[in-house]
Amino acid sequence: MDLDRAYDLTEKAGLDLIEIAPQAKPPVCRIMDFGKYQYQQSQKEKEQKQKQKYIEVKSVRISPRIGIHDLEFKAKQAEKFLNQGDKVRIEIQMRGREKAHQNLAYDKLEQFIGLIKMEIVVEQEPKREPRGLAMIIAKEAVKKEKPKNDKA
Repeated sequence: MDLDRAYDLTEKAGLDLIEIAPQAKPPVCRIMDFGKYQYQQSQKEKEQKQKQKYIEVKSVRISPRIGIHDLEFKAKQAEKFLNQGDKVRIEIQMRGREKAHQNLAYDKLEQFIGLIKMEIVVEQEPKREPRGLAMIIAKEAVKKEKPKNDKA
């Protein structure tokens, strides 16, 4: 309908003419209360925010001298974080003369990853930081294969 007729209808109804889709040809408009329209838009935005999944990066700290039982406990903790859908940052804190033995820290990281009983992917390789080493791991995504239709 033409614009003048739409304005007449809005005045008679005591409502507003709201442009819904300006990029459409012709533009789409609706006759309704503007306050109600704003409220509906805010509710849609709020609902979309609730549906979003936030991925957190949880942190697990170990040291080069950590015992095997403590390492197993930390690995179970990391598995719990991964099952919740979070990423895990593994930090090895090194002090004083321990910093001279980087190879021991890399070995401890490999041992720690070996204790995790699920499929993981390394998102950030071990890198040096001022107080030791750090790496980030995440749960490996499960790939769904399409069934093959063999007509033989």
